[in-house]
Amino acid sequence: MSDGMLSQEEIDALLTNDENQDSSDGGNSSASQEGPEPAGEMYVVSLEEQDTLGEIGNISMGSAATALSTLLNKKVVITTPTVTVSNRIKFAESYLLPFVVVQVRYTEGLSGANVLFIKEEDACIIADLMMGGDGRIDMNNVSVNEIMLSAVGEAMNQMVGSATTSISSMFKLRIDIEPPIVSVAEMKDEILNLDSLHDEIVCIKFKMEIEDLINSELIQMIPFESVQDIMNLARMTAEISSIEAEHVRKPVVNEAPKAAPAPAPQPQPTPVAAQPTVSVPQGEAPISGPPPNYGARYDSQIGNARNYDVQQVQFAPLQENVLQHLPQNIDLIMDVPLDVSVELGKTRKMIKDVLELQQGSIIQLEKMAGEPVDMLVNGKLIAKGEVVVIDEYYGIRITTILSPIDRVNRLQ
Repeated sequence: MSDGMLSQEEIDALLTNDENQDSSDGGNSSASQEGPEPAGEMYVVSLEEQDTLGEIGNISMGSAATALSTLLNKKVVITTPTVTVSNRIKFAESYLLPFVVVQVRYTEGLSGANVLFIKEEDACIIADLMMGGDGRIDMNNVSVNEIMLSAVGEAMNQMVGSATTSISSMFKLRIDIEPPIVSVAEMKDEILNLDSLHDEIVCIKFKMEIEDLINSELIQMIPFESVQDIMNLARMTAEISSIEAEHVRKPVVNEAPKAAPAPAPQPQPTPVAAQPTVSVPQGEAPISGPPPNYGARYDSQIGNARNYDVQQVQFAPLQENVLQHLPQNIDLIMDVPLDVSVELGKTRKMIKDVLELQQGSIIQLEKMAGEPVDMLVNGKLIAKGEVVVIDEYYGIRITTILSPIDRVNRLQ
């Protein structure tokens, strides 16, 4: 014992020795065997399983970061998972309190719970952003209150919900959770008394960055009960994917040969006089094999080509003057008023540029000096011309009228 404290195994061994102190040496031998028994039953996480948990956590927390980024309107990055096996006592003694604790229990698909730990300072910044602030707060004068805790709880609810949906899609299994329980752990005993965690846990640390406001750690604690379920689902999903991939790669020729069907009765040859002939276009040589382009189907058993009636497609003649049959009573709309306007030029500006306009501002148009201006009728371009002055009034001398086809195209 380097730190002067008894481990759990040593305490169990001492208690066993006290109960069997009247026994012989064989009883002491039995007590020494009972000591390491809990350690033998303890679930051991291999390096491969740690890598799998880290990858699953990376994917799920990526979805959680996206959800949090949408809520805060800030860029959120949660990456670099580090997986270790620990227990509640070591964790409580290794980190400075206080922490904001988020407990999430599974109700379907997985057993156990999922616990997140966020530093109090980080939780205050997230809460301030949730409530419309800029996240720049003085932690010397701020602590987590009920309003902030509620805001953090809503953010964590969205994060955990998104992460759970990601895991559910990964395993193709419905996974439901209870609403998160958010609290503040200010003392070591509050972490030790969390009923969501067992003595042995898996700790996954993520690097969490929120622009230039937060560069910290997000800690995820998973009890072994949940770890076992996750690893079983991961193995099952991998096996199913392997079977499906093998089924896709399996060629059809590897299937067991089917029994050859009984030969069909040979049809009787058709008399020569009754055989239909194959139509061959004029000027081409007769076709000895099956004629594929004339509607004939070749019968290999008979050795003849069966012909279908094929005719040339007949199209009706096109009428050129379609408009001549339209009514010519255009006089009915001669008194309809139209808005005629002349456009000297135009340009495109940003909103900020328009708001900066004032008296004396000059706007440069897209048209060159001396270029014809556009004449619009009801907003549609029909002619171009040059500006003139008639008795101190502006006018336009039409120089070009658009063709009817161009006008119709612009009307569409």
